[in-house]
Amino acid sequence: MVSQIFQTTKLNNGVEMPWFGLGVYKAQAGAEVEQAIHDALEIGYRHIDTAALYENEESVGEAIRTSGLKREDVFVTTKLWNTEQGYESTLKAFETSRKKLKFDYIDLYLIHWPGKDKFVDTWKAFEKLYRDGYIRAIGVSNFQVHHLQTLLERTEIRPTVNQVEYHPRLTQEPLKAFCESQQIQLEAWAPLMRGKVLDDPVILDIAAKYGKTPSQVVLRWDLDTKVITIPKSVHRNRIEENAGIFDFQLDDTDLKRIGQLNTNERTGPDPDELLF
Repeated sequence: MVSQIFQTTKLNNGVEMPWFGLGVYKAQAGAEVEQAIHDALEIGYRHIDTAALYENEESVGEAIRTSGLKREDVFVTTKLWNTEQGYESTLKAFETSRKKLKFDYIDLYLIHWPGKDKFVDTWKAFEKLYRDGYIRAIGVSNFQVHHLQTLLERTEIRPTVNQVEYHPRLTQEPLKAFCESQQIQLEAWAPLMRGKVLDDPVILDIAAKYGKTPSQVVLRWDLDTKVITIPKSVHRNRIEENAGIFDFQLDDTDLKRIGQLNTNERTGPDPDELLF
């Protein structure tokens, strides 16, 4: 059972990654994202997830530097955007992100979307950056089984993480099973389905049973299904509420009830259709 906010899982390369973190998608650069990160770190979060697309990497780096914590105490993920895919362009884009963050290294670097036809060359650049010591772990985001199979067949280092849309209405069981078989850690974005699952009668019933909020039930379900989760918020009360999930565990019946809510419904694009 994941019983502490800073508890980690060991990735397939031996790096320890916290099960729980703060996502900063759509958080405004500057005071908004910096305050959110300060609040999260004060509450106990030790994992921050950003991306080049979010245009707040500089503020993320600044928030961590001014938090009073050591750099090595905070696990930081950022991601390569699709327009920068390709070998040489990936190397340049990574350096841009690293300089914005003002870090010597990145804990986890992800290909944000598989895109059309460059992700193998992109991954080979990731492998170089990993071997050169600039990244502690390399992974992907929004990759389907067939994308992962291509990487495993045509490259040398297997991804450590696959960050995908994952929530009670999009459980992605075949993908999850494949990742588990390949020791690729699944990570959830949009774990609360942008609020759309919080009024589901099943979630409400389970929340009442445990004396928890609907969001806490869904985030606990992530952890109990062995999925890393990174709910996003810039409001301290929500950041704190989301973190209130380490004093209970869902029983097998409730895990099954939540899993049965799956309808394969996405809030974001289908990775096979976002081709650029």
